[in-house]
Amino acid sequence: MKKNIVKTTGVAFLSGLLAVGTFTSCSEDLLEVPQKGVVAEGDYYITDADAQAALIAAYDHFAQDITGFNDGATYCPFRFVFNLCSDDIYAAGEFFGDNDFAGEMNEFRYDSGSAVITNSYNRMCMAAYYASTVINYFGGEKANTPVKKQCVAEARVLRAYIQMMLTIGWGNPPMLDHVYKPGEYPTNCADHNAALEWCAQECLDAVNDLPERDGKNDKNGAAVVTQGFAYAVAGKAYLFAGKNADAASALKKVIDSENYDLVPGERYGENFHIEGDLNEEKIFEPNIEACALDTWNGYIQKSTWMEANIWNWRSDHFVLNPSSMYSSIDGWGGLGVPQWIADEFVAHDGADSYRLKATIININDVVFKSKYQPIEVVEGDELQSYGTPAKNEDGTNKTDKASGKQLYTVDLSTVPEDALKTSDDLGIGEKGLYGQSFYLALKPVAKSTDLRSPGDNLRLNNFTIMRYAEVLLMYAEAALANGQTTEALNAVNQIRTRAGIAPLASVTLEDIKAEKRIELWLEGNRWADLVRWKDFDGVKNAGQHVSQLYDKLLRAPKAGENPTWENGSEANSRFYLVDSHVAKDNGANIGFKEGKHELFPFPTNTVSVNPNIKQNPNW
Repeated sequence: MKKNIVKTTGVAFLSGLLAVGTFTSCSEDLLEVPQKGVVAEGDYYITDADAQAALIAAYDHFAQDITGFNDGATYCPFRFVFNLCSDDIYAAGEFFGDNDFAGEMNEFRYDSGSAVITNSYNRMCMAAYYASTVINYFGGEKANTPVKKQCVAEARVLRAYIQMMLTIGWGNPPMLDHVYKPGEYPTNCADHNAALEWCAQECLDAVNDLPERDGKNDKNGAAVVTQGFAYAVAGKAYLFAGKNADAASALKKVIDSENYDLVPGERYGENFHIEGDLNEEKIFEPNIEACALDTWNGYIQKSTWMEANIWNWRSDHFVLNPSSMYSSIDGWGGLGVPQWIADEFVAHDGADSYRLKATIININDVVFKSKYQPIEVVEGDELQSYGTPAKNEDGTNKTDKASGKQLYTVDLSTVPEDALKTSDDLGIGEKGLYGQSFYLALKPVAKSTDLRSPGDNLRLNNFTIMRYAEVLLMYAEAALANGQTTEALNAVNQIRTRAGIAPLASVTLEDIKAEKRIELWLEGNRWADLVRWKDFDGVKNAGQHVSQLYDKLLRAPKAGENPTWENGSEANSRFYLVDSHVAKDNGANIGFKEGKHELFPFPTNTVSVNPNIKQNPNW
C-alpha cells in the first residue's frame, strides 16, 4: 500500500553530499571519527538547497535512529526503553529468557550494559547531532533567507524533542545544544528541570519560523515539524518540569489551532496502522516509506520491522493459527497484557468500546472467532457431525493414515461456538503462552495491510511520535493543576466520548491518570508518568510473578499449581493462568528499587570514554 509521498522542506529528498562530523557523547564507535565528504565544508553549507539537504539528513536520521534503529539484537530500542519498565505489560515470549534484552528491562534486572538502554541513548544522541548540524551551519546570522530560517526552526524542535526524552529518561544528560568537536567531552546538565525548560523554550523560539499545519486533512503537515508539534513538545517539557501554567498555555495553542482532531470512534484503531498514517489526529510522525531508500536495508533501519516479529502472537503455540484473521505473519509473542490492566480496561470502558476492541482481545475471541481454513477431523471426533466426508483427488474417501478411519472436512465457521468450546481441535497447545493473561495485545499487532507484502514482516506504517489524544490528556492534567477544572473536564470528556463511553460530571487527577494509561497504552508514556508521579507500587514486585496462559483441554493443571480460572472455577472455564516466577527462583535481583531505577543508567561504553559524565545514582 503506497502512502502519501510528502514533498516539503522536511521530507523531500534532494541531491547533494552532506559532510558529516562526530558526536562525542555517544558510543565509542561514534567518537573521534574523521570528518568525511568530498566537498569542502566551506563550499557546502551555503545555499538554501544545502540547508534543505542538511535538514533532510536530520529527518532521515530521526526516522532511522529514533523510530526504527535496530542492531540485530534489540530492534526498536526507543519504543522498548520507554515501555518495558512499565507495570502494564509483560515482556513475554516462548519461555522465560526468550528475548531477554526485553525481559531484563521489564523485571528491572538490567544494568548499564543493557542493549536496549545503550542503543536507545546512543542513537538519540546521533539523531540530535544531525539536527545540531543544521542549526550550527545555518543558524544565527547565517539564517538569511526564509528557507534557511525554517530549516533551522525544524531542526531546533527535533533536537529539543530528543533532549526532552533523554532528560526524562536519564535525568541530567549532557545538553545537546551544539555540535561537539572531536575531543570535546560534554558534562551532565546541571539541573533537570532547567534542561526541560530549555527544551520548551527552544520550541517556542522556533515557532515563528515554522509553518502551521494547513487544516486537519493536511497530511504533509503531520510528517514534518510544524507549529503544532513545537507547541506540543513545549507543553510536554513544561509539564514534566512542573510548570503547569506554562504547559497549559502551550498545549492550548495546539487545541485552539483547530488543525488537529480525534478521529471518530469507529476509526480509533486506524491510528496504529497504515490507514491512519498522517491522519487528523497525528501531531508528528516521520513518513517511513517516503523517507526510506527503496532497498531492504533502507527500509529496515527506518521502520519497526522486527517489532512485527516480537509483538505479533505466538501462533505456533496454538493448535490452529489464529493470526490469519488479522495478520499474515506469526510472531514471537513477546508482549503480554497483565490481567490487572485488562480487567481495569473492561471495567472502565465496557467490553464493546471502540478503544478496547482496537487495543486488546479476549482469548475466547482469539480462539473461537478467528477465521480458520477448513480442517480435517477423524471419524468419531466431536466435530464430525459438522463436516462432510473428505475426498482424495480421485474422488475416493480420504482416510487417516495412522488409524485408517474416515476423515471429515469441517468448515469451522459453520460450527456453533458452544461446540467449538468443547473441542480440542483448536485452542492453545500444551506449551501454553508465557507472559500472557486472558487478553492478548491487539493494538501493536501488525495487520497484513501494514506490511510491505502479505507474509513479509517489513512493517511500513509510520511511527507516531505524538497524537492529539496525548495533547488533550496532558492539557487536562496541566489545566486541572492550574485550577482550570472546566477546561480539564472538557478535554478528558473528548477522549471518553470518542472511546464510546459516558462523559464524566467532574474530574480528578486520578481520573486523568486512568484515562491516560488506557488511551495511551504502549505508546511510550506510562513509565515516564510513573516516575513523574512517583507511582511505583505496581513495579516494586516486577518479575515476582509472570502469568502463563493454558487451555485445560490441551494441558490440565499440574500438581502443586494454583490455577486462576477465567470464570472463577474449572467447571465454568476452559482457560486458566498459572504464575511463573523463574527469575525469582534463579535468584535474580528483580523489581524496582527506589533511588536507582527512577533513571536509566548512562551506557557503560559512554561513561568509559567520556570522563566528564557522572553516572546516575546507584549504578
